[in-house]
Amino acid sequence: MMHDRRAFLAMAGAAAAAPALAQIGSADPLKGKIVINALGGLGDPNIQGEDDPFTPRVLAEARASGLTAINCTLGYVAGPGDPFEKSVRSVAAFDALVRRHPDDLLKVYSAADIRRAKDEGKIGLIYGFQNGAMMGNDATRVDIFANMGVRIFQLTYNVANQLGDGSMVPENRGLTPFGREVVARLNEKKMMVDLSHSGQRICLDAAEASKAPISINHTGCRAVTDLPRNKTDEELRAVASRGGFVGIYFMPFLDPTGHAHASDVVAHIDHAVKVCGEDHVGIGTDGSITQIDDLGKYAAALAKEHAERKAAGIAAAGEGPDTYPFVVDLRGPDQFRKLAGLLAAKGYTPRQIDKILGLNFMRFANQVWGA
Repeated sequence: MMHDRRAFLAMAGAAAAAPALAQIGSADPLKGKIVINALGGLGDPNIQGEDDPFTPRVLAEARASGLTAINCTLGYVAGPGDPFEKSVRSVAAFDALVRRHPDDLLKVYSAADIRRAKDEGKIGLIYGFQNGAMMGNDATRVDIFANMGVRIFQLTYNVANQLGDGSMVPENRGLTPFGREVVARLNEKKMMVDLSHSGQRICLDAAEASKAPISINHTGCRAVTDLPRNKTDEELRAVASRGGFVGIYFMPFLDPTGHAHASDVVAHIDHAVKVCGEDHVGIGTDGSITQIDDLGKYAAALAKEHAERKAAGIAAAGEGPDTYPFVVDLRGPDQFRKLAGLLAAKGYTPRQIDKILGLNFMRFANQVWGA
């Protein structure tokens, strides 16, 4: 689908999982730790048209990575079709996939389910939306999706919708009256209110309007790299000061050139911690664990991806035909261990690293969803 970056990563030539997993030593620094990706995906970007994304390689590498739970994007984001119908069908289809893999996957409804996934050696799947367009003009649709198990609700994508403006809309409208109604309903149903991809004004409005803490599950810091997809210090403080959560992504927007590296991820995490405090920052990579095996072949797919996103009006400043939607030196099943090592080298304590990798999201989930 045009809106989904991961859909453009598909190509032939998957390598076996064993070589990548062999790089992970027996002395595992993540053993027993909770690792939560506040926005990402599970699938093999090297395989095109797979009906079931949860292949043996994908499941093996997810487990090997140390991942405990991941927020997976479902539902309508952009493009043709009725947003409500597409979202209902998407959730139902994902439920069927989870039922197909009962020994590997666990649908997350609460913070307790994340702990259960850890205890049972499964991957917790958190259902999330990245656009509120499926609300139409009826805020009670929140109830439908809450009952279907959607736990995270991002108000806007890069463009405008009936709730307010996305990050690429120059008018920068705040939360509309209908948007306020939806936020109130999300609070009532104990769903996370996510302001990733949003404009600045709607983010500040939502932080103030919400009765529960809100999140920015995948973003960077505008003070480090001045691009619209990154959040200002004012937004970061507004979210953190009310008990919320900020996840830093592994995306091209971390560097002005669009070619981000692991050091950029650390720099943005470090700035976010200084602004928000060590209890409010985590990771939301916006990428998969299984990596693209042939980056040379991917170049053509990337150019096509960008052209289609641009034509659809959903591309963001900072992405281009040659900017990878991931960090080249921080991918694959060892990405969380490598990040932990880089944070340790930066001077972060083991406890602080545990918070960033998962405990801060757990704290936030406990507050919003309940234990």
